Amino acid sequence: MNSEIRNITIIAHVDHGKTTLIDSLMKQSGSFRENEVVDERLMDSGELEKERGITILAKPASINWKNSRINIIDTPGHRDFAAEVERVLSMADGALLLIDSAEGVMPQTKFVLSKALKQGLKPIVIINKLDKPDQRADEVLDETFDLFVNLDANEEQLDFPVLYASGRSGWACEEINGERKNLHPLMDLIIKHVNPPMFDKSKPFAMLSTLLYPDSFLGRSLIGRISQGTAKANQNIKAIDLKGNKVDEGRLTKIFRYEGTKKVPIDVGEAGDIVVIAGLEKANVADTICDLEINNPIQATPIDPPTMSIQITVNSSPLAGTEGNKLTSTQIRERLITEAQNNVGISFSENKNKDSFEISGRGELMLEILLTQMRREGFELTVSPPKVLFKKNDKDEKQEPIEEITLDLDEEFSSKIIDSMNKRKGKLIDLKDTGKNKKRLIFHAPTRGLMGYTSRFLTLTKGTGVINRIFHSYGNFEGDMDSRKNGALISMDKGKAVAFAIFNLQARGEMFVTHNDPVYGGMIVGLAPKPGDLIINVMKGKKLTNMRTQGTDENIVLTPVRKMSIAEQLSILNGDEALEITPKSCRLRKLILDANERKRFEKSKNLT
Repeated sequence: MNSEIRNITIIAHVDHGKTTLIDSLMKQSGSFRENEVVDERLMDSGELEKERGITILAKPASINWKNSRINIIDTPGHRDFAAEVERVLSMADGALLLIDSAEGVMPQTKFVLSKALKQGLKPIVIINKLDKPDQRADEVLDETFDLFVNLDANEEQLDFPVLYASGRSGWACEEINGERKNLHPLMDLIIKHVNPPMFDKSKPFAMLSTLLYPDSFLGRSLIGRISQGTAKANQNIKAIDLKGNKVDEGRLTKIFRYEGTKKVPIDVGEAGDIVVIAGLEKANVADTICDLEINNPIQATPIDPPTMSIQITVNSSPLAGTEGNKLTSTQIRERLITEAQNNVGISFSENKNKDSFEISGRGELMLEILLTQMRREGFELTVSPPKVLFKKNDKDEKQEPIEEITLDLDEEFSSKIIDSMNKRKGKLIDLKDTGKNKKRLIFHAPTRGLMGYTSRFLTLTKGTGVINRIFHSYGNFEGDMDSRKNGALISMDKGKAVAFAIFNLQARGEMFVTHNDPVYGGMIVGLAPKPGDLIINVMKGKKLTNMRTQGTDENIVLTPVRKMSIAEQLSILNGDEALEITPKSCRLRKLILDANERKRFEKSKNLT
């Protein structure tokens, strides 16, 4: 038993303040020098994490408090990164459940907490953001208790301690109106309530690889909690998979542990501690890293299967190679294989020619983050519309992924939202009045109907609504669903779009291009209000005349182009369309660029 160590994970819904709370814990525990410049949101180390304000990768950190070391593991709050959460929980002995004092229990809280309770973790509940003017801490605490009961928590888990806090202001107290001084009550409670890890140091070394980070200096860095024995630098080790087969063998070149957010080299890692090791080239997540004499693997939590896939190929448009520097299928393939190795939530497959790759993940956001990262690395890609992954049940019936959607909105918009969800085969499960003319609607709906729904929802609620989605289960196939009703406005030829032509075509529909944007034949430059594709010329300039009278050259005012995210653009694609992604641009296009070839293909399809 290592009484000096406490391993805890922080569970919270997106934007409930866990990363800010960790910042305050580190500052108050003396993790930094007095004159040290400290960034905000320390745990959000990735560029995209800081931009979007979400945690994508689980990351450990540690603080020292009263002769003990508390290892803290920050978990993603978004359902698409649930694979990270499931693995990380195996390293913890306790959990901090962070809940917003105004928003209350939200879908992601429910999802991660259910996983934590199944693993037997003892939770500490923190009602955060108590300094909000609309806080309702007492009601939120009742909701939290009901949630624990619904998730079949045992008696020990139901007897959870509660603290009221403000992570941003850096205080926690036992009563709602208690002394708001610092976070010392929280750190004391962690030491008192969370059990130290119970492992045998005398046995041979073994640990489960839980996270994997590629390191430019050390190679593959594997993070995990030592389950037994001690790890020493330069000892011989091996990696075995879940079936006990040897995957890799080598020497443990480096051992690190976390001090704050920094990795510090150590000579010996002890049972119960969370460490980073280097020295193995092929070992992966869920492998057991152990002494050479061990042959039985440590059992890992099975990861939920992916629910959505996209096809990725090289950029085949006439503008290929003008904006990116990673263009070949070999470069794309290597990058996707690396991603699948480092991210267990993603699976990779390819065709026989190794020039078309299928990537499957847990949801739109996970796939969008991957495509955004590749785009920033200089890749050019062609991406197909997302497909939902179906499966068969025991009775050989087709099943599809169903999601639970929680919608918080003003009462005046509720009828519009219910109507829009009905069109997407959504079923209303619950309708609550949350006060101040606000409603909370909970639906179960197929993933197919929700692709790109966030932007539609924000339009219907005039930007005031909040939508949260989480995978619920596989349910019966809900039948055919309407695809996009608008026809595509397709460019006739290659060139540069002209303001004069766009101005005259604006009446035909919504335009995606503006003056001087490069276009090519087969590129989708807008959406028509009616069904049926239309080929248009956006390069037609104004004819010069010898008449020069006042008013002949009036200013042309173009409607601003709507900025769409990669997820939105993928969601509006039909089956015969694709998205071209480059470091500077995202262009919608037809899979077959030539108009005559498209007609021939449609005819042959109709004949068959």
